[in-house]
Amino acid sequence: MAEAQQLPPSPDAPAEPEASTPARKRPKPGERRVQILQALATMLEQPGAERITTAALAARLDVSEAALYRHFASKAQMFEGLIEFIEQSVFSLVNQIAEREPAGNAQAAKTVAMLLQFAEKNPGMTRVMVGDALVFENERLQQRMNQFFDKIESSLKQSLRTAADGEGSATPSVDAQVRASLLTAFVVGRLQRFARSGFRRAPSEHLEASLARML
Repeated sequence: MAEAQQLPPSPDAPAEPEASTPARKRPKPGERRVQILQALATMLEQPGAERITTAALAARLDVSEAALYRHFASKAQMFEGLIEFIEQSVFSLVNQIAEREPAGNAQAAKTVAMLLQFAEKNPGMTRVMVGDALVFENERLQQRMNQFFDKIESSLKQSLRTAADGEGSATPSVDAQVRASLLTAFVVGRLQRFARSGFRRAPSEHLEASLARML
């Protein structure tokens, strides 16, 4: 199965330089931007991280808030950077699954498993996906995540329509829509439980048995 991607971990706080250690090198173009997103994703993994201030983010990176705004015009743009990573990672894997797996039900099952695996590898981003981290942010961010799950449901429907046709269903479109909606709700529910349990309840818990019941 296509493997879910993971944002590289946030860099640790810089160690105190020794007397012989030269001054810290200036990050390469684009490197600081990635470091900011890494740090934001890592901070979202911590308890009580529903609202992260730019001051706290800057302190974690040992830079000024002004330095953050040289790379992102606003905190909303930082969250958009995380959402872009989620979208690019997930939908590239959805396409790989569709190319490699001809059976519709298997496509759907692997897509669900991939989404839950992605969440397990990127727990901080799970809070973005379910909207917990976006409550106090710009409304367009939540709308974008809503569109993300709409696209997931549409992709599942396409896979399941193929399966319904193969099974000789009299109403393949309706059957595919119902099952795609059920699977999407299952994914969202598992992600919410994962985030709200402090990442203790794995979203892939009893996954094979659950998919067997739904598919």
